[in-house]
Amino acid sequence: MTTLKVLNTVLGIAALAFIAGCEDEPLKINYKTGFFPDSVIAIEGLNTQFDDYNTALEASTISTQRPLVFSSNRKSSGGEFDLVHGVISYIFGQTTGTFSLEGEMKPDAFLDELTSVFNSAGNEFGPYRFFNSYNGKEYMIAATEADGSLLDLVYTGYMPVYAPIPSVPDPVPATVFNSDYNDAYLSLNSTLDTAYFCSDRSGNFDIYMMVKPAAMSLDEWFSSAPAVPVKVDSICSDYNDKCPFVFGKYMYFASDSPGGEPGEDFDLYYSVFKGGKWSSPVNLGPSVNTSANEYRPVIGIDIYFDNVFMIFSSDRTGGKGGYDLYFTGIYLPGY
Repeated sequence: MTTLKVLNTVLGIAALAFIAGCEDEPLKINYKTGFFPDSVIAIEGLNTQFDDYNTALEASTISTQRPLVFSSNRKSSGGEFDLVHGVISYIFGQTTGTFSLEGEMKPDAFLDELTSVFNSAGNEFGPYRFFNSYNGKEYMIAATEADGSLLDLVYTGYMPVYAPIPSVPDPVPATVFNSDYNDAYLSLNSTLDTAYFCSDRSGNFDIYMMVKPAAMSLDEWFSSAPAVPVKVDSICSDYNDKCPFVFGKYMYFASDSPGGEPGEDFDLYYSVFKGGKWSSPVNLGPSVNTSANEYRPVIGIDIYFDNVFMIFSSDRTGGKGGYDLYFTGIYLPGY
């Protein structure tokens, strides 16, 4: 073998060894936990040219696929609002730190039944799902116009979804919260003993709270006689304050009070519970709010992510039409 041939052979073997070494080298995990980006992302696959808003999240799971129930008028081509359901799926790359999000209207036999028992000839808004560890049941509550032109809160409780699929009882009125006015968008604190909702019983929409009597179960409380709630004065304005969502010591809500982003529409705000009361509202600013409407914020968590995410509705430009659903990550100190 000539010297040139030997050199070429050695170089070829070295090149192959180098390539093989590159292929065998494991990818490095640069991010042990994920983070939701703070940019606002439209949830494609769920949005339509009609109004899609008022989402409710499934309890947190280890999966990257999360079922959602939300309010939409797509079935009536822009008429009345019904509860519909889909899923969001997200992927976080631990090497690159990239994040991707998709939405899909995916069939689900249980969610078909759950939404169908709520839907009526009137509008349904503000679905809210939660688990009650005291009796092992899951619940969903929503506002409905089923019995007339005013919104009332109705709810149902059912066994968690395993196999076979549990039956879902028809919703019944949450009479303790309802009045001769519009009552909607209920949210509970983490111990399920304090409820927040909005009502126009004082003329415009305000946010109210109500505390459960210690001796009552959740169902006894919800179905008890109408009670007088307390207005959350530190949050409420002379304008419309709506859609409270409580997450730990934080409350997120929508308001059309002046002082937000340019325009006379709804912006998203938050308040922090400290010193025994809710702080003055803080506008989420231009990273979330626009001159259009931002509405009904909902907070979600994933134990493998450092921050939380928020899903909200907006009729901003650039969407598919009407209200669309949007997703963004936020950091909540000490949540």
